This record gives sequence, C-alpha cells and structure tokens, in this order.
Amino acid sequence: MNSLSRLFRHLWLDAGDARHVLSDEALSRLEKRIAASETRHSGEICLQVEATLPVGYLWRHLRQRVPIETVVHERALAQFGRLRVWDTEYNNGVLIYVQLVEHQIEIVADRGLAKELSTDDWQHVIAQMREDFRQGHYETGLNRAIDAVDDALTRHFPSTTSRTNQLDNRPRID
Repeated sequence: MNSLSRLFRHLWLDAGDARHVLSDEALSRLEKRIAASETRHSGEICLQVEATLPVGYLWRHLRQRVPIETVVHERALAQFGRLRVWDTEYNNGVLIYVQLVEHQIEIVADRGLAKELSTDDWQHVIAQMREDFRQGHYETGLNRAIDAVDDALTRHFPSTTSRTNQLDNRPRID
C-alpha cells in the first residue's frame, strides 16, 4: 500500500467500520466465550479491534520510515498497557489486538505467560486468523484466537479456586 493510500484509508475509516465486521450479536458471543474461558484458568483475555491507527503512529511510519508492522506492534503494546492487561494478579493477561486497515494481528502475553511461550507460538494461530479474515469470517478468526489463548492459559495457569474477573470481557471496538 503506498503512503498516500495508507493515509487516506486511516483517515477515512473509524470505529463504525470495525462494527461492520462484528455485529453486536457477534460481540456478545465473543464476550461469553471469553468469560467461559476464564473459568478454566487464572488468566485474563482482552480483545480489541481497532479500525485505524492514530495519526501519531502513522506519522512515525510515513515520515520516519518505521515499518508499518513495527508501528502496529508498538500500538498493540501501548494498548496492552492502556487497557491494563499487564496489571493482573498473576501477570498472565493476554491482549488479542486486530488492526483492520493494516490487516495486522498481534497477540501480546504478559510476562507470566510470555516466559512459557514465545511470540512464534502464536504465529500459526495468527496465520489461520488471517485466512478467516480474508474470507470475511472475523468472528471465526477471533474465536480461534480466544481458543488458542485459552489452551495456553489452561495449560500453564489452570484455575484452582474461584476467581475474580479483573478485566472487562466485552471486546473493545475502537
């Protein structure tokens, strides 16, 4: 995508465009899936779909020539902090971040889970999600990601007692 086209796409789209790919019903189903998952482990799953990047991030790419993949990764890390995914009791929160304009997906795990897995462990899931998204099956791809995170958290942080939900289970659409 050339620079001018990329800029216009980011300026043209907004959160409403993200809502076109995920209906309120789909968001409710995803929320329930996250809540059910969190009964099996002590981790927290946060899901965010962001239509566009803020202008400051685009500026870094367009003017400073930072690769767009790096910019999206940095945005996912910033959202990980802003949404307080890092602030869970066992440091095992996970953010599933989707950047729609750039067709990028990031799965960011807090240090408790990250020491058990590498970012390469998520690449197979992300590749499958991209294929689902290419076919217009966003909910299917996000379910796939939730299930993969659930498997990892259940394996490394199984629930042993009743727990308190620390993060909102409702997917964020921005």
